[in-house]
Amino acid sequence: MTRSARRTRRTLQVAGAGAAALLALSACSSSTGSGSGSGSGSATKPGSAASSSPKLSGTVTVFAAASLKESFTTLGKEFEKEHPGTKVVFNFAGSDTLAANITGGAPADVFAAASPKTMAIVADGEAAAGTPVTFVRNQLEIATLPGNPHKMSSLRDLTRSGMKVVLCDKTVPCGAAAQKALDASKLKLTPVSYEQDVKGALTKVELKEADAAVVYKTDVKAAGDKVQGVPFPESAKAVNDYPITLLKNAPNAETAKEFIALVRSAEGRSVLTEAGFLQP
Repeated sequence: MTRSARRTRRTLQVAGAGAAALLALSACSSSTGSGSGSGSGSATKPGSAASSSPKLSGTVTVFAAASLKESFTTLGKEFEKEHPGTKVVFNFAGSDTLAANITGGAPADVFAAASPKTMAIVADGEAAAGTPVTFVRNQLEIATLPGNPHKMSSLRDLTRSGMKVVLCDKTVPCGAAAQKALDASKLKLTPVSYEQDVKGALTKVELKEADAAVVYKTDVKAAGDKVQGVPFPESAKAVNDYPITLLKNAPNAETAKEFIALVRSAEGRSVLTEAGFLQP
């Protein structure tokens, strides 16, 4: 091979190696560019999906069973804190009264009932948006004066002669649960009054207008040292499920959905458990 031919061959080899290097560098740059477009870097770009979700605002109206007053009030304040510009307004009452108001056209976003039966009034009336979901359960307890002066320990003790006992009305979930426990124990009880919600029944004991009332353990706990709670075995036969739902004609549906999400979240469960509710 001549000297000229050898020089030509070396020139071609060098040129080929340089071209291969350029191709490899080009491929590396292309791969890096596509990764930055679909990875974590793109999530921080203005206008991305993560930063364009609508801000919650406006008022959420929640119709809730009276026994949820303390825990829902706490969650409402937390919701407003987490979402500036929102306001949570509550209507606490007996579940049957609230259900009647909702089916009668009262404007509300969320309904949380103390029993599936009262929730069914709303669902059957086609006022619920979707299927209601149970988020907590509640158990009955005897509320009596501090120190338990009548030494009560069972539902049968309420049937003693001369005992002034208050029950929730039978149409109210706490009253229906109390009657279920009485029926299961084959006991008959004539109360001095029937109250329209659990708070009304508890107040009778607090004011010493009654010796005892059958209410939820959560209400006894919320009352603090004003009353004393007496667990009774028969209460296990009448535990109430609490369902919650978005309402079909909710004026502020998107914000209402987020409130329901808070109620069902770990944070919500913590507040409700602390109040004495049972997990479903």
